[in-house]
Amino acid sequence: MVMTLVRYNPFREMDILQHQLNHLFDESRLTVGKQNAIPAAEISETEEAIHLKLELPGMNKEDLDIQVSKNGVSISGERKEENKTENNGVTRTEFRYGKFSRVIPLPAHVDNSHVTAEYKDGILNLTLPKAEEEKNKVVKVQVG
Repeated sequence: MVMTLVRYNPFREMDILQHQLNHLFDESRLTVGKQNAIPAAEISETEEAIHLKLELPGMNKEDLDIQVSKNGVSISGERKEENKTENNGVTRTEFRYGKFSRVIPLPAHVDNSHVTAEYKDGILNLTLPKAEEEKNKVVKVQVG
């Protein structure tokens, strides 16, 4: 039986660890970028309507496309943001571009011909009135 001597190199282990950490941070950075592209949403329901609030900072209302069906809302748009600051003759410019699309299923059918929308300070508020059959929906329960 022949055994080969292998010289231990602690720096090789550190290189492997560094590579794994770089890979981990690269993946998390990509994930964070994707999460920022999808707007955060909050949904609430009353007897008369469904209220949907979306966070869309830095967007112009002209860059939004909102489509409502009786059981869902589709929102898409393109973010075109540029921040430019000048200080002591030094100009700093940051750009952030990207398209997003989000489909939100609704918990009840809505009357999509009477939806109202308000966009202010980066917050989109949609009021989606419920369809008549949903407002007075009564279900008889049989006792077994």
